[in-house]
Amino acid sequence: MAAFGHTFPFYAGPKPTFPMDTTLAIIVTIFLTALITFIIILPGIRGKMRLFWLFRVVTSLFIGAVILAVNFSSEWSVGQVSTNTSYKAFSSQWISADVGLQVGLRGVNITLTGTPVQQLNETINYNEEFTWRLKENYAEEYARALEQGLPDPVLYLAEKFTPNSPCGLHGQYRLAGHYTSAILWVAFLCWLLANVMLSIPVLVYGCHMLLATGIFQLLGLLFFSIATPLTPPCPLHLGTAMLHFHHGPAFWITLTTGLLCMLLGLAMVVAHRMQPHRLKAFFTQSVGENPGLEWNPEEGGLLSARYRSTAESPKPQYISLSEASSQEEHSKVPDPAL
Repeated sequence: MAAFGHTFPFYAGPKPTFPMDTTLAIIVTIFLTALITFIIILPGIRGKMRLFWLFRVVTSLFIGAVILAVNFSSEWSVGQVSTNTSYKAFSSQWISADVGLQVGLRGVNITLTGTPVQQLNETINYNEEFTWRLKENYAEEYARALEQGLPDPVLYLAEKFTPNSPCGLHGQYRLAGHYTSAILWVAFLCWLLANVMLSIPVLVYGCHMLLATGIFQLLGLLFFSIATPLTPPCPLHLGTAMLHFHHGPAFWITLTTGLLCMLLGLAMVVAHRMQPHRLKAFFTQSVGENPGLEWNPEEGGLLSARYRSTAESPKPQYISLSEASSQEEHSKVPDPAL
């Protein structure tokens, strides 16, 4: 390569980037497919049940999609800065670029975009990921990045998250990522159980599972906030500017969804205590549709069959045997006109 005028280090061309994380794209596609399928069959549902089912399905799919999506998202802690910084090692040339840092539960994503993109006769548009998932070695990924000769800003930020870095960010975010992800998987399991129990329906336990879904999401946020500082122990200098952290979209949407689950669960618990028949009607639409079924508060608020007592039943009409035989003989008397 030196014979063709290239200088060390050798930089590979920018990798083609997908505008969205492929894992998140798959999750969104699955839940959108389920929603579209339900919308197609929605006209077959009668009356007010159509609105009830639409509200339930949209809310449930939204909660499930958020729990899965944030678990794989890389935007729990984010930071971005526009700066003038060095581009290559052993070079005095500087570039003007936007540097972004996204920290997720499974690793770090670093972006470098030139302003403008074409500078120094190159396309400056990098999107690099360094993970600490199970069976993944962050130090080895960083070593490969050094061998590839990635730009200085990318290597500088990636080095701050290595296990041997004096900043100590690797241990904090890796621990927070593992335990927060585990808590979110428990929340997703509670969401599945809530859907099953509300469909049977076992409303009391379904309400409790919905409450548990929100509680586990908030617990995951609490653990992540305690384990990861918003102000890093060491400053992150990028050329003439400094990069600062703040909570990203994944954090705030998880907080919103957790509070939503808590509010819905509490509302359903209160409704079950105050007016259980209305809650039962909302989920089954069976009250008033079958006259043989009536509300029986003595049986825990469930719909049960109500049978008539002996006093309420109409008295049967008995016909004596002699009366029946006389009526038969009268019908057999020949007509004198014949």
